[in-house]
Amino acid sequence: MIYLETDRLILRDYVAEDLDDYYRLKTDDQTMYYMGDIRLDSMEAAREDLKNVLEDMAREEREFYFLHMELKDNHEQVGSIGYTVTDNTPAGKLVHMGYFTYPKFWGKGYTTEALKKVIEYAFTIDNVYRITTGCLAENIGSERVMQKCGMIKEAEHVDYEWHDGRMKTRVEYRLLKSEYPMGT
Repeated sequence: MIYLETDRLILRDYVAEDLDDYYRLKTDDQTMYYMGDIRLDSMEAAREDLKNVLEDMAREEREFYFLHMELKDNHEQVGSIGYTVTDNTPAGKLVHMGYFTYPKFWGKGYTTEALKKVIEYAFTIDNVYRITTGCLAENIGSERVMQKCGMIKEAEHVDYEWHDGRMKTRVEYRLLKSEYPMGT
């Protein structure tokens, strides 16, 4: 079971008792605006999705490392952060990072704080070799989080993705273990 702490946050694996929070987060229109592919629309879908997450956590070759983000002082849910293993190579795991938080927490440094901790965990504990992530270019706050965490811009795909009624540009970032401050 993963349990990480930062100055203001607890980042931990989901448990069955998180169902109501999980449902509320993954059905929130503003929070999930850029995450349409994983947005949920019912309690039944949330129950099934969380069941799959919990089953994956028990597997020896775990694929999903998404963590419940909450405030340390009052345990209020902030969002979710983590990564999906896309390949497990002899050099280490290749993962795709992601995060989404409630709007009331935007611009306060919580996501940057959490992402730094998850990156540290990935490179120092979980044998991750390469992290990739990205966002639509208009999502400036998300891109700033990547930059503040030392990630390196690799690509800008112009008119790459259909979103909210029009084509939009996507930016992609990466970080290799060797580029991490304590990398080898």
